[in-house]
Amino acid sequence: MGTITHEDILLAGVVGAGGGGFPTHVKLSAQADTVIINAAECEPLLHKDKEILRHFSDEVLAGLAAAVELTGAQRGIIAIKEKYSDVIASLRGKLSSNISIAPLADIYPAGDEMILVYNVLGRVVPPGGLPLDVGAVVMNVETAMNVASCRSGPVTEKFLTVAGAVAGPVTLRVPLGISLGECVTAAGGPTVTDANYIVGGVMMGQLEDDLDAPVDKTTAGIIVLPSDHVVIRRQRRDWTQISRIAKSACDQCSFCTELCPRYLLGHPVQPHLAMRSMGFNLLGEAAVLGASFCSECNLCSMYSCPEGLDPKEIYARKKAELAEKGEKWADPTFNPRRPALHMSDRQAPMTRLMKRLNLTGFTNIGPLTETTIATGKVRIKLKQHVGVACNPVVKVGQDVGIGDVVGAVPEGNGKPALGAPVHASIAGRVTTIENDTVWIERE
Repeated sequence: MGTITHEDILLAGVVGAGGGGFPTHVKLSAQADTVIINAAECEPLLHKDKEILRHFSDEVLAGLAAAVELTGAQRGIIAIKEKYSDVIASLRGKLSSNISIAPLADIYPAGDEMILVYNVLGRVVPPGGLPLDVGAVVMNVETAMNVASCRSGPVTEKFLTVAGAVAGPVTLRVPLGISLGECVTAAGGPTVTDANYIVGGVMMGQLEDDLDAPVDKTTAGIIVLPSDHVVIRRQRRDWTQISRIAKSACDQCSFCTELCPRYLLGHPVQPHLAMRSMGFNLLGEAAVLGASFCSECNLCSMYSCPEGLDPKEIYARKKAELAEKGEKWADPTFNPRRPALHMSDRQAPMTRLMKRLNLTGFTNIGPLTETTIATGKVRIKLKQHVGVACNPVVKVGQDVGIGDVVGAVPEGNGKPALGAPVHASIAGRVTTIENDTVWIERE
């Protein structure tokens, strides 16, 4: 089939499948010495990356090899939790000389790019920086598989785990644009009458009350939980409750900071100071300016705080305020070669996190169903990536086939803007184009 090119990856609409959806052709245009496949998958109850590696290891390895070549890297590394010994064993016999495996501890947030790069390479990415600043490119498991198949066809499917209070926790293969409700039905449906749906994971995902909302290229999972579950109660708090409790109850124990992964790397992230600032006007203070570098992993709120407060949400609000005001933190003395502070002693074990979140009662598996779930209609979002929304290139009433382009990246200054095209995931007819969405229904 020949060598995979950046153009192939762009035309196939490949974006990061495990995070914000950064266009992969742009990421792989950089030069690096190491490409890391992020198979940490540290969100509780999610299994799709592990399942992809188990069922499609050849494709993932081919995508990694292509990424190594495109970036000029000397090596590729698959970073996966050592507890998945069966997957690791199956991979070892397939590795080329410049590809290796980095076993990870079962901790959260092992999949944070900054933490991953430190644990795998011992390099500290500077505050506000990227793994590329220390010679690394990080790519998701599913993204690597999509790179490998980009010349065979565009990205029209998604893998995601449905877990929690469902009859049959499972990892599904679905057409992009299928509804969340259909995915939950494919997992046997909810086992509770007051089901709530978190898209993503319990730590960093978002509540979604619209079961008709579509799956996009970044959807990693759907977690179903009852209304009285601690995670749902926290998600349902409004800002008035969060801020009032923060002002009155925080005793400045500093556990949120002392266990913060970014703080342990030496980044200026100190959530206890953001909590203190709720009672004072400290937005311009240097310590609060560090909010800009919070990863919002939620460890401070969901694990570290002994009083059940929400430092993450406070920091997220501070981050938004700083961005609006254009205020930034800068420290010319930051040393990226310094060892991380007590990192190995202060990482959060997944077993303890699961207990803290009251998730141990749910079946923690997600076996893969390889057959694509069928649907009669899909809702293709024109923005499923970092960058600008695509422009629709189809019209209402037009017939489309699987893989046809329905949204193209607009031009900007004579060249395509940052983004990736989107494609039809089922054959059918375009019925509606509105709200940056293209509806397609089977005839």
